[in-house]
Amino acid sequence: MCLGIPARVLEVDRSGLLAMGTVDFGGVTREVCLAYVPEAQVDDYVIVHAGFAISLLDEEEARASLDLLREVGLLEEESGVPLPAPASP
Repeated sequence: MCLGIPARVLEVDRSGLLAMGTVDFGGVTREVCLAYVPEAQVDDYVIVHAGFAISLLDEEEARASLDLLREVGLLEEESGVPLPAPASP
């Protein structure tokens, strides 16, 4: 099974051959390749799979996806990524 996890873009670096970015998975940061989403900017949400941001999504979609992954218990089990706090109503 392939699992793409929503993350918020914290930094973007376009100085090298490939655009890279630092993303936040609810408190855990990782460096990912942004080559598939060159339009990604700081504070955008992206779906990350195997170290690559593969698509953009809006914050509402990201939160809904994270909530669903939390509910079924896949986020921590599959990725080791701690869960962000649920969105406040």
